Amino acid sequence: MTVFDEWLADVVPEGIAGTLGSIIMFFIALFVAWIVAKAIILPGIDRLLTSRDLDVHAKRPLRKLTWFLVIFGSITLAIAVAGWAEALRSLTTIAAAGTLAIGFALQNVIKNFVAGIFIYIERPFKIGDWIEWNDQVGIVEDISLRVTRVRTFNNELLTVANSVLTDNVVKNVYAKDRLRLTFVFGISYNDDIKAATEAIIEVAESHPAILDDPAPSVRVTELADSSVGLQGRIWVADPRTSDPINVRSEFVQQVKERFDEEGIEIPFPQRDLSGGVDIGGEVATRTD
Repeated sequence: MTVFDEWLADVVPEGIAGTLGSIIMFFIALFVAWIVAKAIILPGIDRLLTSRDLDVHAKRPLRKLTWFLVIFGSITLAIAVAGWAEALRSLTTIAAAGTLAIGFALQNVIKNFVAGIFIYIERPFKIGDWIEWNDQVGIVEDISLRVTRVRTFNNELLTVANSVLTDNVVKNVYAKDRLRLTFVFGISYNDDIKAATEAIIEVAESHPAILDDPAPSVRVTELADSSVGLQGRIWVADPRTSDPINVRSEFVQQVKERFDEEGIEIPFPQRDLSGGVDIGGEVATRTD
């Protein structure tokens, strides 16, 4: 028997001294555990999240999860200190059974929750990023522990389960500080490839949003049925602010206008047709 128990036995009737002592010890242990958690554990978690350079939207749910774990741990510790071993075992059994039942019932929810944790930790994308997965494209508007919300370029809002994004290849267009844009220009077989290449390069160099380093370049990429494909390659800085879609559109339009000025033809697809038609016992042939 401790000094506290002896003192309690002197001032409290014997029948309730043990129970009251356990209750007091429970709240003392709970208070101490809470003070330790608030002074050491929670600030440590905050420093860890800050060191990971997580965004505010990512820190908030992780802090909530930490608070829940701290509260649960503090209550469990206080029950153990109070000497309520049977209650602790019962609580553990109930928690295990409840966890098993919830696990079966909420498999998809738990899967998405775990996927959300990985998104926060690995940071494959963040709010404001342009991402592409499967056949979907859009800008990330919100990330929670269960779903990610993406706004398409048609201003539609997609609510995507986090597991869908972690189980598939996701392209983050805004991941780097520079972005390369390409477009294939088809010119006639009768046109000068060198002259067309120089025209594309000059247009790129004159555009204020297109970088000089890396320098614009042109490659012959295909010999199609009716045209020679020249792929123009340009770079823009910080795709979050440079509006790459608009830059690409302006670049293509200016190249088309330059081709028109220099008489460089962008040919229509052509087909050669040949064959014969039986008309009244005679065969009429045509070749285009």
